[in-house]
Amino acid sequence: MKVAGRWTSLYRAVDQHGQVIDVLASTRRDQAAARRFLVRALTHERRQVEATTDKAPVYPRILDELLPEARHVDAARENNRTEADHGRLKARLRPMLGSKRLRPAQTISAGHALVQNIRRSHYELATHTNPHPRLTAAFTELTHAI
Repeated sequence: MKVAGRWTSLYRAVDQHGQVIDVLASTRRDQAAARRFLVRALTHERRQVEATTDKAPVYPRILDELLPEARHVDAARENNRTEADHGRLKARLRPMLGSKRLRPAQTISAGHALVQNIRRSHYELATHTNPHPRLTAAFTELTHAI
């Protein structure tokens, strides 16, 4: 994604069911950013058996350190689920012409992940409704709960 006219890395953790676990926007794609993202993503109390990433050279060392029991997969086309999930976010961001700062880009990405998770029935919100009005029903339930 573009932030202030410069390309920015967007880290996203997606589980095997398509639920977005965590999102992190970073100006750099280095070891510190990857570590920060993985530490945040692993705090969601899910033990990973397998971690599928792209071929960035920083992942093997960090995954061996943080998840020694997990199998690391970085073969071609294995991360298609995550890359395909990026498509909807890119379609949402394209008309916006990017963001001016990193923090709003992070907030927009996290909010988009929340909406996608609600639409896919990953939360117990509006599960009794059809998929099309599910988002409206979920926000109505949240409004009544608050």
